[in-house]
Amino acid sequence: MSASQSSFIVHRNGLPATLAGLAPLAFAGYAHFTAMQVRGGRARGLDLHLERLRVASMALFGRALPDDQVRAYLRAALACAPADVSLVATVYSPAGEFTVAGADVEPEMLVRTGPPASGPQGPLGLAAVPHERVLPALKHVGEVAKTYFLRQSVGKGFDDAAFVDARGRLSEGTIWNLVFWDADAETVVWPEAEMLAGTTMGIVRRQLDRLGVRQRVQPVALADLPGLGGAAVMNSWTPGVAVNRIGSAPMPAAPSFVALLHRAYQMEEPVSP
Repeated sequence: MSASQSSFIVHRNGLPATLAGLAPLAFAGYAHFTAMQVRGGRARGLDLHLERLRVASMALFGRALPDDQVRAYLRAALACAPADVSLVATVYSPAGEFTVAGADVEPEMLVRTGPPASGPQGPLGLAAVPHERVLPALKHVGEVAKTYFLRQSVGKGFDDAAFVDARGRLSEGTIWNLVFWDADAETVVWPEAEMLAGTTMGIVRRQLDRLGVRQRVQPVALADLPGLGGAAVMNSWTPGVAVNRIGSAPMPAAPSFVALLHRAYQMEEPVSP
């Protein structure tokens, strides 16, 4: 495979990244990102990815790259990659960490592509871990707790972890949004807590609305799990992987629920950057 066909592409501000350009970033940890699956050069929920980057940049840096500039950087990287890839777009300040950049410092962007992914088959068992992410609404880098709790959970015989906040509410997984099926087998239940609103979650929610499927947001505690009809996780890899236990609570199989999540996701029309 030639370099132009490789899945592994790294661009900085729309151009192939150089060692000199990447060296200052090698140990940096003040940045945010979005991740997506690209198929045929197109991605679902591009508007949600652009909004995520814009909002996080304003929160972290006080200014954001224009959407058109972000799209141009995405196109430049995808032009060098196969049609089907995983893509991560990371935004950072050239001023680096441990400093406050002035209002005139424009954020910069790294785009990395790699082989396409579709997530695990499942079902997954999730350990229930007390944890609350810092700045949970932002998809930021340097979160050691995610991998730490994943490793700890696997060591205890689980596949991954689900976080429980200080109020006893399930919020999210390490790299997943949680979603539940009501016992009535007609209503999708989203947990109410501080969390990252995933782009796949946003896609599924708006397409479930199109399908006329009932949805509600409510606090979900561990004690509530026996009264629910199923559970799943989703992220940029996949719109739904079944969960068969959370902590000590077994979750019933709900294949029609997982199929519904996938159906809703597939209804979203992919677009080119």
